[in-house]
Amino acid sequence: MYKLFMTREIPFPATEKIKKMFDVTIWPKYTPPSKEDIINNAKGVDALVTTLEDKITCEIIEKLSPNLKIIAQYAVGFDNVDLECATKHGVYVTNTPDVLTDATADVAWALILSVSRRIVESDKFVRSGKWYTLGSAWHPTLMLGYDVYGKTIGIVGGGRIGYAVAKRAKGFDMNILYSSRSRHKEMEELGAKYVDMNTLFKESDIVSLHVPLTKETANMVNENLLRLMKKTSILINTARGKVVDLDALYKALKEGWIAGAGLDVYPSEPLDPRHPITTLDNVVLLPHIGSATHETRAKMADLVYKNLEMFFNGEIPLTLVNKDVLNIRRPEKLI
Repeated sequence: MYKLFMTREIPFPATEKIKKMFDVTIWPKYTPPSKEDIINNAKGVDALVTTLEDKITCEIIEKLSPNLKIIAQYAVGFDNVDLECATKHGVYVTNTPDVLTDATADVAWALILSVSRRIVESDKFVRSGKWYTLGSAWHPTLMLGYDVYGKTIGIVGGGRIGYAVAKRAKGFDMNILYSSRSRHKEMEELGAKYVDMNTLFKESDIVSLHVPLTKETANMVNENLLRLMKKTSILINTARGKVVDLDALYKALKEGWIAGAGLDVYPSEPLDPRHPITTLDNVVLLPHIGSATHETRAKMADLVYKNLEMFFNGEIPLTLVNKDVLNIRRPEKLI
């Protein structure tokens, strides 16, 4: 049997299918394996199943060559893998897009509503006993937030998740703006208006980020863009943590340039609880749970299995990321 190393236990039916295909070794700890752990546990393997936390560097790829043939990423993002090095060594890299679109869009909307209506603050207010201590069940100024219905949402990125967020915005009768590297017919069929980034940040009541991490998008949301936003606006990030300058965002929230923010991703994860942004009430912080539903995580595992199955049957994997690898090594039937 071919050998495979999984950097996490993936407790879904697809894992049992993978175990029937391969001699599988699974990293047993909750915390991620180090570079040395991956190299030591994956010696001689033909395939890796990885997550976003695993930094698959060129050193790792070279240490595992020439046996390593495919890296099947259990995530839609893949900036943790050295694609150039993988391609050079003829290693296929796949990911799990599409299947987590709706779950991530739902979380973006959960953050939009939570921040706008101060849901987490209100929950703490009740649990802490402060509401009870005040002795009044209702007051005209208690936990005032901002309307969502009928407002303007600005969506940065016109891909699948951005489109799913825009579809949900229609149900709130929102004016939709979007900014992207290119225009998207599907977005505009929803009534979304294509604008430049500065216009989007100036005119939106809610800005929701849905772009991959690239050289162009790293720290894209910086102090300059944040200062363009309305004082009553909120920023939502369910994309990649390094798209936002977290220190600049803290300053914006602390000094009142914007009303609030909702984050599911961070430049460094897990987020250090000593970061000053954790002290603010006008930000909702989630532990990277965009795809965390039973249904979605199972579908992600199914896609990992499908990519592995296709590759070892001599087919081009369904969601191959580094398509240039086809010029280095064509698929061949191995099982």
